[in-house]
Amino acid sequence: MTIQEINIVKRTWKLLRDVDPQLLGDVFYRRLFLTYPSVRPMFREPMTTQYHKFVDMLSLIVSRIDRPEEVMSEIAQLAQRHERYGVKPEHYPVVGETLLWTLEQGLGNQWNNDVKQAWEACYQTLVQAMLEKA
Repeated sequence: MTIQEINIVKRTWKLLRDVDPQLLGDVFYRRLFLTYPSVRPMFREPMTTQYHKFVDMLSLIVSRIDRPEEVMSEIAQLAQRHERYGVKPEHYPVVGETLLWTLEQGLGNQWNNDVKQAWEACYQTLVQAMLEKA
């Protein structure tokens, strides 16, 4: 990721991170399950718990995006959990598409092509690290 992309991701996440995790998580997972219902069985715990995990992990990743070595152990653990849940490499584009859609909804008029490209780069960096650690 470029420094500009890192700054964009940090700036835009700052606008969203204080949104109620239930709201942000609900928007994300409703879209995910509506668009890709086949992934719903992978989520066995209460969704309110999952909403918080989703927002907390994004916050952690974004806060250290310029220092990826500091978040690699968490990414490795996340990759291992996803593997146990049955997540396959082909699921990552589905989640990425849903994440970008959710961010676009949340950011409204703050969303533009530069923001989209920055978040795409962020997500691809995360996915690459997760696939290497799984």
